[in-house]
Amino acid sequence: MTRFIQLLILSATFFSFVTATAQDFEVKGKVIEAESSNPLEFANIALLNPGDSALVTGGMSELDGTFSFQAVSGEYILRVGFIGYESRFRNITLGEKEVLNVGNVRLRKDAQNLDEVVVEGVTSMFESDIDKRRYNVENSILAEGAMASDLLSTLPSIQMDDEGGISMRGSGNILIYINGRPSNLSGDDAESVLAQFPANSIKSVELITNPSSRYDAAGVGGIINIILKKNERTGLNGQVNAGIGTRGKYNAGLNINYGTEKANYYASYNWQDNRRFRESESFRQSNLSTASPILDQDAYQVNRDINHLIRGGVDWSITENKLFGVYVQGSFRDRTGDELLNQRNLTLARDLDSLFVRDIREERSSENFEAGITYSVDIDTLGQRFFTTATYSRDERLQNDIFDQLFFNEFNQEVPSNRILQLNDRPQTSDLYMLQMDYEKPFVNGGKLEGGLKGTFREWNRSQFFSEGNEGNGFEPELNDFFSDSFNFKEDVYASYLSYRNKIGKIGYQGGLRAEYTETISRLASAADPYINNYFNLFPSAYLSYELGQEEEFTANFSRRINRPGMWSLAPIFGVSDLYNLSIGNPELQPEFTNSYELGYMKGWERYLLNATVYHRFSTDIHTRIIRLNEDNVAIQTRENANSRVNTGLELVNQFQLTSWFDATVSGNFFYSEIRGDNIEAGFNNSNYSWTVNTLFNMVIPKVASVQIQGDYRGPIVLPQGEIEPMWGVNVGVRRDLLDKKATISLNVSDIFNTRIFRISTNDERFIQDRWFNRETRIGTLSFTYRFGGFKDKSRDRERSRDDFDDDDF
Repeated sequence: MTRFIQLLILSATFFSFVTATAQDFEVKGKVIEAESSNPLEFANIALLNPGDSALVTGGMSELDGTFSFQAVSGEYILRVGFIGYESRFRNITLGEKEVLNVGNVRLRKDAQNLDEVVVEGVTSMFESDIDKRRYNVENSILAEGAMASDLLSTLPSIQMDDEGGISMRGSGNILIYINGRPSNLSGDDAESVLAQFPANSIKSVELITNPSSRYDAAGVGGIINIILKKNERTGLNGQVNAGIGTRGKYNAGLNINYGTEKANYYASYNWQDNRRFRESESFRQSNLSTASPILDQDAYQVNRDINHLIRGGVDWSITENKLFGVYVQGSFRDRTGDELLNQRNLTLARDLDSLFVRDIREERSSENFEAGITYSVDIDTLGQRFFTTATYSRDERLQNDIFDQLFFNEFNQEVPSNRILQLNDRPQTSDLYMLQMDYEKPFVNGGKLEGGLKGTFREWNRSQFFSEGNEGNGFEPELNDFFSDSFNFKEDVYASYLSYRNKIGKIGYQGGLRAEYTETISRLASAADPYINNYFNLFPSAYLSYELGQEEEFTANFSRRINRPGMWSLAPIFGVSDLYNLSIGNPELQPEFTNSYELGYMKGWERYLLNATVYHRFSTDIHTRIIRLNEDNVAIQTRENANSRVNTGLELVNQFQLTSWFDATVSGNFFYSEIRGDNIEAGFNNSNYSWTVNTLFNMVIPKVASVQIQGDYRGPIVLPQGEIEPMWGVNVGVRRDLLDKKATISLNVSDIFNTRIFRISTNDERFIQDRWFNRETRIGTLSFTYRFGGFKDKSRDRERSRDDFDDDDF
């Protein structure tokens, strides 16, 4: 912690220096959508010269819709605009007072092409900015009754495999944020993170493909930020929902909010009870002289997951310029599973050598607790702001597996003396402490300086106690030291960043630098010495934009990223559910580094929006999956550092407003991937061309229902020893409003053609292997939602000053 204290002292010195400067006059306000009163992020605000309408200065609205910037005294035209909305204008004068607060600026949908759409309920899900894309999924029909992972798989640029792994634009190593904060779960796997959250608890999803220096440098493939629902309306309001799905799937939830003039209280509870099956097959042929040449496997698994998610918090305005917030969250998950695994050893003529029938019973429980506080202060009326956040989270997981394995000989006759009974106890815990401070200072010329410090302190503990019983010990399981061990891993990251952005005419620019020092230490209980790996790195970022015309922009950006190995990649403890296919971590795995480049073009027409991006990523010391076969025909999968990977591609996102009752979003990504792993073993180089396509159609049948249809195709993904094969699917949803639009009923079916089957092929000098997994994806869900409340005390609005808060259009 000594280095972090030093960072705090440096930050105090920096903070004192940058706050010493004062400016003259400020314009501030808030941009909101007229119909919903939701804040509009990244709306364009400009001060124009009344004589020739030339741009003088301006800025963009923040995450909460607020904006503020400085200008010299004089007469101006204030223009506020956003793609797809009518621009608003107002004559203003600076110089009469130090701060001019224009209040709420309500933007309405463009009457030429969107008025009828708003009336009928078709709204765009997609918004774009210089470094991110946002998908507004709050009203997604396809999200009803699903989990967060199901929702993410329907979004452009995102692909998910059968084991919960996520890739974006064909690249893995994605960092998952929840409400702008890194998630903390033992296991460090995406599936565990996403299983906490039902899809209907999510308001929006941000895809940050090339993050700036303000964000953590981790996440080579980018950042997915999941924004959970939290109302902020005055009075008591909320919603309740319930749903039922095919093959025993149930969900229910309550979101409630109470807002006053000074505080906003919010709470939610979501419950899910899901049963899902999973089928798999594997075929491996080897040239080993010590084992049967062919291994033919098939398995059928049924899991039941019961999840409870509880959230609550309050945002309190201490004074006009100080805001304090506190939140707590608890997630509780219980899983039971049964699996039957058949493992056939065959001759080249496909005759039976032997058969193992493995009956697997799994029981798992996990508890995740998170709490945090936030504090922000407007230092002066000129736009200087200070934010600080402190969070703590704790995750505990207990997992017990029972393996009862029977043996059959070449005549398909059971040999009772070869029966094996195995028990596997796998407790895991993790703790995360995070402290972050950010500072913003705008300048009169339109520029903005940002800086901050962050400390992230994590500790994971993972153990495995594997016992085995056979005829020799009376089927009383005894501890197996080879498969039993404990692993402790600590990772502390100390970070600081500084960035500056401004605009010169039509050219906007932003540059930043992030410094991160990482301390890691890992201990394996059976090893004599710990493994220590400390390193310091600098991560620059740069962004450039050029306004070619109205709603037309060119962008270019660069960033350097890091992918630190996680718990599952490091822990040298065998996964033993399938004794012919073992997996083990590599504690000496080194971090992976990526230089990412992007060129973008965005153009908006009356009924069409185009967003095109050319990207190139060059990664070194990449983490890659390697499979080796031993003399007993056991495949051992681990992670190693390969030399490099190159991803180069073109992504197109197209939005069409075809009619007043029909719109479409069509995206495509064509890319080239090359991986060089000959430092691991000769011949471990591979490359291919691949592509993804995603379509989303929104249609309204007037006075009947709204319809969503989503389809996607993902091409092959290259691996050092083979590839992940193509996959596609189609989802359909229908929704109808009831009870004067206070309630909705919806029906959706995911993967209606049952085609989302994960296939992976592996080619090696000693063996070839083909595996496929079919996790239940064709699911029908019927959901009902009821909204209540919306009370607002008008007397308080009348008591407010117009300069403080203006609810009227100007």
